[in-house]
Amino acid sequence: QVQLVESGGGLVQAGGSLRLSCAASGSIFSINAMDWYRQTPGKQREWVARITSGGITTYADSVKGRFTISRDNARNTLYLQMNSLKPEDTAVYYCKILTTYNQYWGQGTQVTVSS
Repeated sequence: QVQLVESGGGLVQAGGSLRLSCAASGSIFSINAMDWYRQTPGKQREWVARITSGGITTYADSVKGRFTISRDNARNTLYLQMNSLKPEDTAVYYCKILTTYNQYWGQGTQVTVSS
């Protein structure tokens, strides 16, 4: 059974930083990519960032230059370093692992940025 557990969310003032973690457990094979998404009430889940199995990173325009996605293969952990946070970054953040045959989601962690 694959499980993804996010942590690191919280309340921060605008301009501050947070680092989200997504710890994976269980047997996961043929990972193609790992993503971060976010969602606010009443809106569709929004893609934030991706890191491929080859280490290539891409970002949504709204976070480019402020967020950094990375991974630690030895710890089976995905990270999202978020700097220069804005109130509009407030959302529940989810990690996702995409394999050749499946996709797995975490339960989400709340990030709230106060102005």
